[in-house]
Amino acid sequence: MFSPEWWHWIVLGLALTMAEMAIPAFFVVWFGIAAAGVGLILLAAPDIGFSTQILLWAALSAALVAIWFRYLKPRTMTAVGTSAATVAGEVGILVASITPDSRGQVRFQKPILGSDSWECYSETTIQAGERVRAVAVEGSYIKVEKAR
Repeated sequence: MFSPEWWHWIVLGLALTMAEMAIPAFFVVWFGIAAAGVGLILLAAPDIGFSTQILLWAALSAALVAIWFRYLKPRTMTAVGTSAATVAGEVGILVASITPDSRGQVRFQKPILGSDSWECYSETTIQAGERVRAVAVEGSYIKVEKAR
């Protein structure tokens, strides 16, 4: 029966890690790192059977994915899912002018509810480039007023 050697696992690890560039989900990379890890383990202990190699790869993959989701990913998440009430008071720059009859666009320095750019409206006319303050979220629009 075929039993991969250490360099097979290293090549698989490199291939999976490079596949991450084509599939930018930051998920496949953990399988590639686990495969390279199995290759390094086989380099140190070459007598490991094929089924044990597969179990090692699965265990390392699961551990790396668990570490990713448990400790690393939460630090990079934006404020998606936060309450709309937390948006009130945020200050942004108006990208497109607005009037009471037309909508504009505001850009925030940090993402608000998952996006740094929002369609907005106001009860007064405000020119592009002016600083505005978010008053409320209504549907998919943010109500703004001139920042003081």
